[in-house]
Amino acid sequence: MSTLTLDSILNPEPLQVSRTITATAETANTVTFTDFDISDSLKARLTAAGFVTPTPVQAGAIPPAIEGDDILATASTGTGKTLSFLIPMIERLEEISVASTRGKKTPVLALILLPTRELAMQVLDQFHKICPTSKADAVLVCGGLSENTQIEQISRGPRLIVATPGRLEDFLRRKAVNLRDVDMLVLDEVDRMLDMGFLPAIKRIVAALPKDRQTMCYSATLDANIREVVKDYVVEPVRIEIGTTSKPSDRVELRIYTVMQDQKLSQLDKMLNEEEGTYLVFSRTKHGADRIGRKLEKLGHTVEIIHGDRSQSQRSAALKAFAAGRSRVLVATDVAARGIDISNIAHVVNYDLPNGSDDFVHRIGRTGRAGAKGVATTFVTPLEKGDARKLERELKIQFAWHEADKNLAKEERNKPLDFNTNSTGIDALLQMETRSWKNADGTVNESTDAAPARPYNKGRAGSARGGRSGSGGGRSQGSSRPHGGNAGRPAGRRSGGNSSRGR
Repeated sequence: MSTLTLDSILNPEPLQVSRTITATAETANTVTFTDFDISDSLKARLTAAGFVTPTPVQAGAIPPAIEGDDILATASTGTGKTLSFLIPMIERLEEISVASTRGKKTPVLALILLPTRELAMQVLDQFHKICPTSKADAVLVCGGLSENTQIEQISRGPRLIVATPGRLEDFLRRKAVNLRDVDMLVLDEVDRMLDMGFLPAIKRIVAALPKDRQTMCYSATLDANIREVVKDYVVEPVRIEIGTTSKPSDRVELRIYTVMQDQKLSQLDKMLNEEEGTYLVFSRTKHGADRIGRKLEKLGHTVEIIHGDRSQSQRSAALKAFAAGRSRVLVATDVAARGIDISNIAHVVNYDLPNGSDDFVHRIGRTGRAGAKGVATTFVTPLEKGDARKLERELKIQFAWHEADKNLAKEERNKPLDFNTNSTGIDALLQMETRSWKNADGTVNESTDAAPARPYNKGRAGSARGGRSGSGGGRSQGSSRPHGGNAGRPAGRRSGGNSSRGR
């Protein structure tokens, strides 16, 4: 780690990139996965898995990654980042090693760090899709699942670990995992991991890795703070830019409804009754997600709920039911914004305005995926109009503004209980979640809380190398590191144009 001085703090060294690749859809459409410099076996497996034409981020990142360059990529959610690092990683693993056997175990050679369990599980699913006969060659390390099972799986000698930083750091501290032979590191959703406070854990994990490794970093944004962090982990990376980052897809219709807080639920119910398709509804808080979900169920909608207080089995079951169409609505906190990979979500609803433009982009990124169109609706109260206008300026977008019907039923929220009245305390408690709504004229809407369940019409589903500093240290020039009986990197690979890196 380099020594900090006042001058280095005030005048930090800029991030140096070897070259910049701006990939576009037009460029990606001129190649197929079989055009990449990968083995015939991997080409056949990609074809069998249905992967034919790469996305822009895949077309831009895979070739330099195969050559051994560090990668620094910015691309919005849903652009196919996972395959852009899995394909070079699988090619590299099969090039330098063989999977573990009972007689000989291969060390951990590849590590992928992600912010959430859901993302980690999706990456592992993609790996198994490409390598269906290598189930034990990659393991999941994350919170919310059995520690003993994960430690037992690590002991079998997987070459790839897909992990969230917190649990992996814990295993590292307890010496339950050995990372000294890692050859490839992927940091995915770097901006999100920093937002979630994982930087200290990431620093300690990277410090345990070899200095002579390949690193691939992916982030939806690349502001000054993120640049300062990632420059300690990459050496002269190839910069991959995929169009405009931090901006909703052009395939998503952006709408805003100005609505009073106590009429939001009624506005959402109105949309559900009038517009087809599945709905992903974002709440700012876990309590809010639970309340919205319960209220929607009382209105007859089929609903699933996910947030941080739900167990992994509950979250997995909710996502599975939503993806299969058994539930039309999924209510979630931002824990799901980057953890859901379902291609047919028709509507995203920001029930509560997100905290910032990045969260907005990632919420919206759940719809309009895989070439489909989507609708993103944001509810704002009159006092929040200024915040919505700020989003328009920051993201250079234009909302279609609408005023909600002033006569929508108002939600009566629970009030403090008065035990001095004739009602007993227990009666008042039982009435808390069964109170009716009142219409704007004061009359009681008897049909809301007692509405019969409406069956969900499935037809409506919408169808280094030298000079590294900072945590993790720098790769020394000319360093080499054998992998057991498998010699290091093959001659010629990663050497072109990078002779000073000492790979």
